[in-house]
Amino acid sequence: MKKRLVIFFLVLAFFTSFIRIFSYADGIEVEAKSALLMEPVTGEIIYEKNIHQKFAPASVTKIMTMLITMEYIDSGRIHLNDKVTISENAKKMGGSTMLLDTGEIRTVEELIKGVAIASGNDAAVALSEYIAGSEDAFVDIMNIRAKDLDMKDTSFKNSTGLPESGHLTSAYDIALMSRELLKHQTILKYTGTYMETITEGRKTPIGLVNHNKLVRFFKGCDGLKTGYTEEAKYCISATAVRDSVRMLTVIMGAPSYKVRNRDASSLMNYGFSKYEYKTIITKDQDIEKIYLNKKKDKYFTGKACSDFKVLLLKGTNNQITTKCVIDQDKKIFKKGDKIGYCEVYANGKIIGRIDIWTDQQVRRGGLLKNLNDGLQKLFFLGV
Repeated sequence: MKKRLVIFFLVLAFFTSFIRIFSYADGIEVEAKSALLMEPVTGEIIYEKNIHQKFAPASVTKIMTMLITMEYIDSGRIHLNDKVTISENAKKMGGSTMLLDTGEIRTVEELIKGVAIASGNDAAVALSEYIAGSEDAFVDIMNIRAKDLDMKDTSFKNSTGLPESGHLTSAYDIALMSRELLKHQTILKYTGTYMETITEGRKTPIGLVNHNKLVRFFKGCDGLKTGYTEEAKYCISATAVRDSVRMLTVIMGAPSYKVRNRDASSLMNYGFSKYEYKTIITKDQDIEKIYLNKKKDKYFTGKACSDFKVLLLKGTNNQITTKCVIDQDKKIFKKGDKIGYCEVYANGKIIGRIDIWTDQQVRRGGLLKNLNDGLQKLFFLGV
């Protein structure tokens, strides 16, 4: 019996050790309840811990508030210089604020700064009311947008992240909306600002100081949003860029802001140490000779419309191949015309695609009848 117990505990110790090692990326120990590290261009998840467990997100909620605001700006429905009158409802918001007064008039841009830098709940509600007429209507937009982004773990109840029953999300869903927000690169001008002062129209200036201290102390950090409530504990969605590589990390349920910042920094440093961007195709580079007959004496050359960069593990030898897909509907390919696209593969796995153009005019007819979507790339690169 004793021998069996000894064996049992040895096996248990082994698996406990294995699970512990598996949970940490190269020795990185994450103390927060949930964490994720993502490369936001491809969406590749590099590290994860309880990424679908639901938690209160606190002010990290405002990533969705900023996303919707930026989408309205970029679509022309509202503008940065639009004037917004602050309501009593916005003024009375508790927690972190810009200290806005009822009836005060601020621009959309100033309110974005208030949200992005100072995490102003009053600014978030003012934007919500300006865009949708009321915060409740804006929350409906938030939840519709969350559904569009396939944020299955999320239910928004307000635009601020102030405690409210059922206001929940996950690290994975926060990464999804953060990744979407990063497509609106103007936002980084605000989230990456450490201090800002707004003086126009005020006797007492509004001083904004970024709640995300990583913006000041972590190399390359330019966003996105922190959060804290007693229920949520310390949360962050943080992003940084170094040598053209961008990393995005989400931390939820950290016991202190120091642990939150340490976990976020450790994960992003890990990503930067392991990955790099490489340009594997340059603009106007010859991609493939596309033959027009069996004799292969007639052909045109497909050329790249733009550079193609890819995130790769450092120190690995990757075989890059491509497959061209030609537009079958066009009757004439003129010199310089886009003629289709080329799928790019690394070690047999598709990693993206790039448009291609032709270096000469080619008339469809008998010459192109043998072209199909299975044209294979002629060059191979070890990257």
